[in-house]
Amino acid sequence: MRPGFLLAVVLAVASARHVDLPAPYSDFCILKNNTNLYDPQKQFDIPWLVVLIDLIEPLIPNALEWVDLLFGDLEQRLPQPYKDEIQSIAEDTGIPVGQIVIYNIFYEIFTVCTSIIAQDPTGHIIHARNLDFGLFLGWNPDTHEWEISSALRKMIINVNWIKDGKILYKSNNFAGYVGIYNGMKKGAFSITANERFQTAGAYTDAKAHLMSTPMLSPVYYILGGLNPWEGSIITRSLNGTDLLTELDPNDTKTGWYLLETNYDQDKPTLYLDDRRTPGNSCMQKLSQKNVNFQGIFNVLSSRTNLNKLTTYTVLMDVQNGRFETIMQSCPGYCWPF
Repeated sequence: MRPGFLLAVVLAVASARHVDLPAPYSDFCILKNNTNLYDPQKQFDIPWLVVLIDLIEPLIPNALEWVDLLFGDLEQRLPQPYKDEIQSIAEDTGIPVGQIVIYNIFYEIFTVCTSIIAQDPTGHIIHARNLDFGLFLGWNPDTHEWEISSALRKMIINVNWIKDGKILYKSNNFAGYVGIYNGMKKGAFSITANERFQTAGAYTDAKAHLMSTPMLSPVYYILGGLNPWEGSIITRSLNGTDLLTELDPNDTKTGWYLLETNYDQDKPTLYLDDRRTPGNSCMQKLSQKNVNFQGIFNVLSSRTNLNKLTTYTVLMDVQNGRFETIMQSCPGYCWPF
């Protein structure tokens, strides 16, 4: 479990008020009743750019009194190009640097996600992720929604990164964030994490880079490739790789996919946040022969991998360059996270 979760709890307690949460219920894989929620046309619901620069203050007003004091000088210690980009956003919007910094480290503190890499029987790799964002940041007791999750759905954008007139890679993001949550370089690799990767040429290059580059904080890198069995979960500490988990051709039961839910692969999940068990159960229900955008999307649209924090699902296919972002929500009775 990443340390950001503990910081989120501390921040939540500091400004908490009592509200009644929805009643708990059982996990459910929609594949059990042959439900299909995948509609590729929904990818076009994502706008190219909607920037809500006043997002932070209405949601966490009590926090802004100390944000600038705590984080205002952190920008000076960030590596390039993040330092200049954050400073530029602050200058262009008039928002204090400390507030821009805290917005950009939300990813480290308030995110609980599910990532999947799966291989079909022909060796074709599909990479997907649910981004669950906004943990403990304002629960609306009337709508039973996380307020910041609802707001951030309006800020999702897709980005084509152009160099020398050509698309270098594709990614999606929340407008105003300077990193990359999910990205894909056609014919090379895909990644779900926060990392720039314009210098990496292929899966093996990206893997070596992600396993060895010094980090600002611990992170899970979920990396998919072009060729059969190119898929890995890299569990990183500040200065090295703690654990490498890869697609396994010798494991005929589960070796064809990897599923990551914010916990080390060799450790149990927190009992209050077990998305691994229902995710694995639903992947077994899917089976390898049904690995495609539709199948994986339906797995990620099943509870509790789909929950009140889920803002979108991204689907990536390195081989043919398909990159789809579909806005998600979990109406009705769903787990808060």
